[in-house]
Amino acid sequence: MLAAPVIGTAAYQSIKAGAGGTDVRSNLTLIAPAAAGGGWDTFQREMQQTMRSNSLVGNVQVVNVPGAGGTIALGNLSQMKEPNNLMVGGTGQIAAQIQFGTASVISDVTPVARVVEEYALITVPASSPYQDLEQLLQGWGDDPSRLAWTGGGSFDQLVMTDLALAAGIDPGETTYIPSDGGGEAIQALLNGTAQATAGGFADMYPQIESGRLRGLGLVAPEPLDGIDIPTLPDLGYDVTLTNWRAMFAPPGVSDDDVAQLEELIAEAVATPEWKDAVKRYSWKEVPLGSEDLVQYVEDETVRIAALFEEIQG
Repeated sequence: MLAAPVIGTAAYQSIKAGAGGTDVRSNLTLIAPAAAGGGWDTFQREMQQTMRSNSLVGNVQVVNVPGAGGTIALGNLSQMKEPNNLMVGGTGQIAAQIQFGTASVISDVTPVARVVEEYALITVPASSPYQDLEQLLQGWGDDPSRLAWTGGGSFDQLVMTDLALAAGIDPGETTYIPSDGGGEAIQALLNGTAQATAGGFADMYPQIESGRLRGLGLVAPEPLDGIDIPTLPDLGYDVTLTNWRAMFAPPGVSDDDVAQLEELIAEAVATPEWKDAVKRYSWKEVPLGSEDLVQYVEDETVRIAALFEEIQG
């Protein structure tokens, strides 16, 4: 906790040093609120490459600002004034701000555009006795503390909580073992530490394809093309919490700046390079403009706060 302000200040100065001008089309900084290699970083790297390949921006850089579930970057952005800084954020940051009670919250910054969402998969080891979701829920409901769940972040635990409530299971009685990312969650399943997870599609599906894990349900409002795993609504459970990703600008930017940023993002996501990334990572495009995104973020914050109340009992 003591190191967080130091890290945040260093990252803030790094972003300022790299800015070198505030015109959106001349010089743009894409902020990933996590270390390299995760979902937020992947999103921004793909956005950077798309913008470069199509000469949409003169100079575009990615700056990683890890820490506190993305809220260190959120705090940095809330202190900026230049419109040419775009942070990717979403469900994970809202979860972190509620879980840790952070001073900086997502409503402090300016929503620009929602872009994509990633779905979760309810997954068990291939050796698990649970062949389908109903069997898993039956075993879980019989003894919630004995069937351990794991996940690579706050979002995974939220999905598990939402499923528990839909199935009439008390999430507060469930044993939940947090893992540091999807890779560690997979290992927890394979070595028997945990029996189930609600992990990100990009992490879990390759393990299902390899035969190491078994997918029991897709946490999505509708099926994914080419994926032979039923959605939770199709199985009778109204659980559709998604890991959405949106772009945010500093507070106080002008309406004209927001319009320019929206236009830039719209151009980027219409390119073949971006469409290829969406397909490669099995993202779902869910465009939403700045005006509607404000209310969406408010609604999601209320929804996620309610799930955390259930976790805490």
